[in-house]
Amino acid sequence: MELKIRKNGDTYIIDVSGEMDLYNSYKLKELVMKMLEKKVERYIINLQGVDYIDSSGIGALIYICSTLKKMNLRLTITNIHGSVKKVIELTKLMGYFPISATIDDAIKQMEAHN
Repeated sequence: MELKIRKNGDTYIIDVSGEMDLYNSYKLKELVMKMLEKKVERYIINLQGVDYIDSSGIGALIYICSTLKKMNLRLTITNIHGSVKKVIELTKLMGYFPISATIDDAIKQMEAHN
């Protein structure tokens, strides 16, 4: 799994690629926790490059989502597709996660909630 961060205004986009599994999903949690220390308030997690996710990857997303919700910070998960989408649907989490179809949609959502 590879993580890249880019910025759009006040929003940080985390591009995730590869497999989100037991061996590496903690990296995403650690990255978000480091960003929290730097007072980042808006996050978009882009899963476009993710073609596989297991329960620990889902667990990492739940942890990030619940942590940010508790702190009243903004999060959108975008570009969910293929088997990743199936797993999220099977676990009944489509309604739990704040999801946008594209990064552009996610950015518009963030800006609408200023």
